[in-house]
Amino acid sequence: MTFATAASSVPEPGTTAPTVIGLDTSLTATGIASSRGWCSVIGYTKARAKDPGITQLPHPQRITALRALAQDILDEISTPDLVVIELPAPSRSGGGAHERGWLWWHLYNQLHNAQIPIGLLSPNQRALYATGKGNAGKGVVIDAVARRWPDWPTQGDDNAADAVVLMAAGRDWLGYPITPMPQANRAAITKADWPDALTGDPS
Repeated sequence: MTFATAASSVPEPGTTAPTVIGLDTSLTATGIASSRGWCSVIGYTKARAKDPGITQLPHPQRITALRALAQDILDEISTPDLVVIELPAPSRSGGGAHERGWLWWHLYNQLHNAQIPIGLLSPNQRALYATGKGNAGKGVVIDAVARRWPDWPTQGDDNAADAVVLMAAGRDWLGYPITPMPQANRAAITKADWPDALTGDPS
């Protein structure tokens, strides 16, 4: 299936907008947003309050938990026309970098193998598209999402809000913007990494 790939493309009358998923990966709160009007947050959940976090599990249990988490995310994504993923930020501190890297690459690999086209935005590009500023904080992005894309129920969750932004950027790149965006914000689209075409050949 092939759609226009230039950001300036104009949809033909009567065409159906493609389904785009925004994906902000996390061990505890992966944000997922669909252009069909929903968003969700999926993460590792302790079976009991005293259980350790996923990064503290013994390695055999840890890989089992990681695989289960990845499968839950993939099941939620299903088979859209485009998935837009936030790139990792290796410079940012925080626990579980090893496990987060595995999850990101596993999801990318599974989507790639399923021939689902993939777009990639950096955290700064995602913030730029939402707010017009690449260094905007979480609260500013959440407010921008509530204002620009109010039909997506993020409940103020920054992971869900980030996923909505990624999804909206993907729709805009395809020529199906959900809402008109200022040129300053749309500069993020020209800087992002997009597949050559929606023909089952992701980047």
